[in-house]
Amino acid sequence: MSDTENNIRGNHPISSIMQLSEKIVEAKRLVSKAKRITAFTGAGISVDSGIPDFRSEGGLWERFDPHEYATIESFMQNPTKFWTMGRELVETILKAKPNSAHKSLAKLESDGKLIGIITQNIDNLHQAAGNKKVVELHGNYLRAYCIECKVEYVGDAIHQRVASGIIPPKCEKCGGVLKSEAILFGEPLPERAMAEAVELCRSTDLMLVIGTSLSVYPAAYLPQLAKNSGSQVVLVNLEGINRDSVADIILRGRASEILPKIVD
Repeated sequence: MSDTENNIRGNHPISSIMQLSEKIVEAKRLVSKAKRITAFTGAGISVDSGIPDFRSEGGLWERFDPHEYATIESFMQNPTKFWTMGRELVETILKAKPNSAHKSLAKLESDGKLIGIITQNIDNLHQAAGNKKVVELHGNYLRAYCIECKVEYVGDAIHQRVASGIIPPKCEKCGGVLKSEAILFGEPLPERAMAEAVELCRSTDLMLVIGTSLSVYPAAYLPQLAKNSGSQVVLVNLEGINRDSVADIILRGRASEILPKIVD
């Protein structure tokens, strides 16, 4: 028996286990018949890769006040503060590996059914799992650029320097401060990424919403856009969901356990 079913057995009547099993069967049927699947992912899909949700107990925002460390204004005033927080974050991200939920989405793409992933995550794990079409609404922590000359840095070399204590990292070309591509509070979402996300929502016939409570806007409206465009929506999340009315099926549990069951 899975951990998900054990948790349900401990807190709910056995009928709830049957209900979850029936929902998984129905979700699997929707995946099977769908021709253009889109996934919309949040922090919950990466928890089993060792990256805790920033907002959860013990998460990053409990140790670092985001208003002090993670706004664009605070970065421009004192980038050392951001990179001090970033030093701890990068150690977690560099160690993380794709889990079974990421691999399930990669399988859907290789099978020709998944047309793209829209993600709020900055951890690069979808790409590491093998997905090619990934729309990153909040950027990618493993990409950086110089705020002066705009030269770009891709990969973990900059973050290895940060991990070794070189804070803030500087541009090798002009000496300017480097900024991670990850979107900070107060920065607009990338226009191109949002446009690509909207196009995916309008083109899909099934959206898998995974590991997000749909509480961060404007991204949280995207499943509703897909629904309004004729798509069915399956929500997979361990915690509560803010906009559960958008869903045709809600699966409460770990993405790493449930995704393989509905994709297999």
